[in-house]
Amino acid sequence: MNLVICLLSTRQFIPAEKIRSTVQGYNDSKTVESFNRMFERDKNELRALGIPVETGRTSRYSTIDGYRISPEAYALPPIELDRDEAAAVAIATSLWTSPELSTASQSALIKLRAGGIEVDTDSDTLLSAAAPRSVGSEQTLQALFDAIENRAAVRFDHRSGTSVTTRTLEPWGVVTNKGRWYVVGHDRDRDATRTFRLSRIVGQVQTVGAAGEVSIPADIDLSAIVADAVNWADTPSVRGTATIWVAEGRAAGLRRAAVSCTPNSIAGRDGDNLELEIESLHGLTRLVLSAGADAVVLDPPELRAAVVDGLTRLAESSAVGVAGWPHSPDDPTGPDHRASTEGARS
Repeated sequence: MNLVICLLSTRQFIPAEKIRSTVQGYNDSKTVESFNRMFERDKNELRALGIPVETGRTSRYSTIDGYRISPEAYALPPIELDRDEAAAVAIATSLWTSPELSTASQSALIKLRAGGIEVDTDSDTLLSAAAPRSVGSEQTLQALFDAIENRAAVRFDHRSGTSVTTRTLEPWGVVTNKGRWYVVGHDRDRDATRTFRLSRIVGQVQTVGAAGEVSIPADIDLSAIVADAVNWADTPSVRGTATIWVAEGRAAGLRRAAVSCTPNSIAGRDGDNLELEIESLHGLTRLVLSAGADAVVLDPPELRAAVVDGLTRLAESSAVGVAGWPHSPDDPTGPDHRASTEGARS
């Protein structure tokens, strides 16, 4: 800071010897070599921070170099960011966690704050939206952004439950919903609009075909598409325990999560009543739906209603054609899970 004040205080280039004698800290150096090392280090640090340390002759007839900071080049112009722009900066700095990008993002924050713009990077909303587990890898995100910009199709492996399938997508955009990130586009394999959660993309995203092949529909609302795909999971918050009957030797996932097991028969089938702690109504609904006809919810009513709603959606999609129904990538009632729930349709 002392060096910055010194170099800002004059229009002339100040020689190094004068800087050594006037700037506090430099005059303690015992040799010219130690001063030069300190001075070079400080100049490099200031330049890395974006402070323009200029070099020039101390006078028209002199051969000695001097240093200064031009006030016009040093001062930041007025910075005006609205709330959405500031939020975008905060999300970007949260996403840029790699060593190559984190230094640049933190430097940007320092400069914005110096200009009077406070960017809230501690917001719970921003942190949840940019949490690594919900975003997936930076390579995945960058590959999708590049494909969207170049209007190119992509191919990737997507995990749904315990299975992994290869999907070919014409990406239209990347959207956040409830702290999770999704890519939206036209699924060539299903010939329909689909959404895929980024954190469930496995391995690398590869470009397919040439740039410019993808056409993004005009006036399309990507956020609405994602909301429609995941809104089926909007169920009331429920805590406590659930009682679920499962057939004998079936529904291993539910059995692993059970805290107690009591033998019971339903409709002539042997099985057990399981008691499970409800940590996530959505997650437990998915487990029950994946068991198909081998699981029946006895209590609570909210869980039973969520399961019935999921099965109803499956039946409706089968009646009208799967292509017209927006599936969530996490929805076990989607077409990729049809085989596991076929017996539950009735």
